[in-house]
Amino acid sequence: MEDSRSEQQRMLRRHYREKKELQARIQLMKSSVPKSDKKKRKQLNLDVARLEAEMEQKHQQELEKFQGFPDISNVDSVTENLAKMDLENQPPRFSRAQRKRERRAALERARQERIAEVDMEYLASFRQDEEEKLSAILGAKHLEMKDMPTDSHCMYRAIQDQLVFSVTVESLRRRTAEYMRKHVDDFLPFFSDLEPGDAYSRDYFLSYCDDIVGSASWGGQLELRALSHVLQTPIEVIQADSPAVVIGEEYTRKPLILVYVRYTCNFGAHYNSVKPQEAGAAGGAAPRLF
Repeated sequence: MEDSRSEQQRMLRRHYREKKELQARIQLMKSSVPKSDKKKRKQLNLDVARLEAEMEQKHQQELEKFQGFPDISNVDSVTENLAKMDLENQPPRFSRAQRKRERRAALERARQERIAEVDMEYLASFRQDEEEKLSAILGAKHLEMKDMPTDSHCMYRAIQDQLVFSVTVESLRRRTAEYMRKHVDDFLPFFSDLEPGDAYSRDYFLSYCDDIVGSASWGGQLELRALSHVLQTPIEVIQADSPAVVIGEEYTRKPLILVYVRYTCNFGAHYNSVKPQEAGAAGGAAPRLF
């Protein structure tokens, strides 16, 4: 039974890895097909759906062979025993088919819990790796990360945090949208937040600019480009697994520095600010923020 349990754990980890690899493959497929080519995009969606369905079917078939082992894991055995006890105590009006469905449902819940546990283990590993890499990168600059609230304003709050003059998040959003509206042709070719049938639509882009002001829409590279022009300041975005991206290199001021994290924040992708490293953590003076 111990060998079966170990084999199941290895299988779940392989399933997790295969799903991540498929997601990366799908991203490459999507990036290779222009959004304006509706025919190819339609075929792409069909191909993606087929790949996902094939993987789901393959994983389900592999998982089913373990359902005959009641002692695969504590979670599975306890859940199965509880399910049996519940079924034995049911009034006789429940049919044998109903009992089998209940038992399968209990086993499926246990399986999903096990998969979630493995996912959390991997997430913790990725988070630790990201934190260590960012700490090394920032340490070389005599900086450390400064957490921003996870409220969809994080990019603007990180910019606000580093400016020496007082400015509100609402003002940064408004000035960003105004600049993008005035320079539509500079941004439209790189605009990718598109709805089906609205590829490279000017009207939709202007509606997107309205959302920057009127909603808590998440900011990205387009908004950072606009802000670098509004503030006439370079903006450097540090990441754990990619070289730093500097936006607005044509300006000569000291760059504002943002940190882009994928795993460190519980809510997914997120921007943080930076602050000078605490005294004693490293020698040297911290760079001046704008």
